Amino acid sequence: MNNRHYNIYFHTHTVSGIVISVVLFVIFFAGSFSFFRDEIINWERSESTAVTREIKLDYNSALENLDKKHVLHGRNITISKPSIQNRVAVYMEGTKDTLAPAKQKEGSFFYLDNKTFKPYTYEESYSLGELLYRLHFLAQIPYPTGYYLAGFTALFFLFAIITGVLLHWKKIVSNFYVFRPKEKLKTLWTDAHTALGMIGLPFQFVYAVTGAFFMIKLLIVAPAVMALYKGDQDKLYKELEYTDADYKFENKKLANPFNVNELVSKAKSNWTDFEITRVIIQNYGDINMHLLIEGELPSQKKFTGIGKVIYRVSDGKEIAKKDPITQNGYLDVVKNVLYRIHFGDYGGYALRIVSFILGIISCFVIISGVMIWLVARQKNNIPEKKRRFNAAVVRIYLAICLSMYPITALAFIGSKLFYPLSQSNLYILYFGGWLLLTIFFIIKKNDAFTNKFCLISGSILGFFIPITNGIVTGNWFWNSFMQHKIQIFFIDVFWIFLAATSLYVVYHLKPKKAVSEKLA
Repeated sequence: MNNRHYNIYFHTHTVSGIVISVVLFVIFFAGSFSFFRDEIINWERSESTAVTREIKLDYNSALENLDKKHVLHGRNITISKPSIQNRVAVYMEGTKDTLAPAKQKEGSFFYLDNKTFKPYTYEESYSLGELLYRLHFLAQIPYPTGYYLAGFTALFFLFAIITGVLLHWKKIVSNFYVFRPKEKLKTLWTDAHTALGMIGLPFQFVYAVTGAFFMIKLLIVAPAVMALYKGDQDKLYKELEYTDADYKFENKKLANPFNVNELVSKAKSNWTDFEITRVIIQNYGDINMHLLIEGELPSQKKFTGIGKVIYRVSDGKEIAKKDPITQNGYLDVVKNVLYRIHFGDYGGYALRIVSFILGIISCFVIISGVMIWLVARQKNNIPEKKRRFNAAVVRIYLAICLSMYPITALAFIGSKLFYPLSQSNLYILYFGGWLLLTIFFIIKKNDAFTNKFCLISGSILGFFIPITNGIVTGNWFWNSFMQHKIQIFFIDVFWIFLAATSLYVVYHLKPKKAVSEKLA
């Protein structure tokens, strides 16, 4: 590689990496915990449920219960299961009956307990698992700013990965085996950055691509919408199968009684092991009422096996069917494969644990890259004012990033002690505590202290998480294991291992005298 190309790749890699470093760290840290979103939700509620994506619900009883409260006639109702928990998501559109009272024309979204049919608003059902999941794509920032910020961060990360590989291409194998912890500080950070970066390279590449796709796909397809569809976005969504068939409301009540449970069971019986994941009722109680039933085959049976059946409720006739075995085309494969490899929901706990470890490694790669940048810019030939500025920038970076560990552990304890913690209170605890810790570390002006304090405090709080759960609920992890409450057991044991690991790291940490601390 000639010097010109090397310099282009080096500066592109450095600039793209530094610009996105803090946001990327937040995305990877929160995203790593998001692999266990369902377990965190169930742990917080002291519940355990079957590990299946299938909706377990008595539809007839649930709809009858909802009809008493909301009057369902003429509404479109979507019942889905966004995560593995004992609640389903229900979205009801306003009635299509123009003569109905104004209140019935209002739509609503809520969660429904699949056994007691108790409704919960989104705010009431909000949990720490949901917070961390949504934080990993910056959903707390008003839409669409947060989504686009996360998407473009993923895109810049892709540039950083590609340019990083090009920089190290000739020595990519030899450098992987080199680690010199006793050498000067820049050498230590460079070796760690290169070796761990290569270990996590496939993982990071996949998440850069899929993250960018999910968050900024609307911008990616915008030129196609304008050129091929003449600005008709609805037509594009229909061809991409993001919208469902729409059936006309006749405004005539259905005379015959109907049985939704029976039709759902009928759809399920079409294919062995078929799991129902979404049920859409159009024109409830109308003569033109239709039932759209969607599901999928387990990933171990078929990686992409999306099926659908549509019934006309008045006579139970099957209107359309999509076979999950033979009728999944290119479009289904692309959409489902991207989703599955991003969420890692096809390999059980083993895959998600490995993904979590690789996510944390990616966080370290980000931090080490920032430290390389700092050390390289603290040479004596650089004016002291610039060196102080560079040190201050990194101090802020480290304060924001490293404080995520103890505040996440604290949020677990708080969400258990004060359950149910409302969305606003959870925000105050997590983001308020995060802000206070960040300000404290910035004022302290000691990067080594920030690192050590965050690891030690995070470890201590981490050990207190299963203790808090045991005291508050009686679900000590050995009891949870004996009672087959695997999700509760997993989170408790997960934090024990995580806290022990970070404590081990602190014990073996022998920091070198950083130049940044001389400039504090």
